[in-house]
Amino acid sequence: MITVKGPVIAGIGAVGGVIAGFFGGWDAALITLLIFMGVDYITGLIVAGVFKNSTKTDSGALGSNAAFMGLLRKGMVLLVVLVACRLDIMIGTNFVRDAVVIAYCVNEMLSIVENMGLMGVPIPEAITKAIEILKKKSETEDKNGGKE
Repeated sequence: MITVKGPVIAGIGAVGGVIAGFFGGWDAALITLLIFMGVDYITGLIVAGVFKNSTKTDSGALGSNAAFMGLLRKGMVLLVVLVACRLDIMIGTNFVRDAVVIAYCVNEMLSIVENMGLMGVPIPEAITKAIEILKKKSETEDKNGGKE
């Protein structure tokens, strides 16, 4: 069994803290976005690998290129969140990052629902209502500059 020493754990924590700081802090919004991104990626792999019903490949089966492109897109989403956070710092607000994270959460949730549909999983009405609420919140923040 490999044991990790205290300074190594502290170093990993420090690096993680710095990265989280770049993204505006390790808050519920960022955690939710990362969870949604992970769930979307995993459900996409299941749709393609198990159900062979993916809309991303001609055969509907799992394709390494499509999987890699999915990871690249998720990386680009995180870069947009980073840019939004930096814009907030420049203009002295916190609404740009929040609006961006909410918009991407809605997008990820829509993709998860689509994947579930491709697997034949029924979607509870509470989920579809939550998506509508998030869409409206995102639109309101876009229009009002974060002031509801």
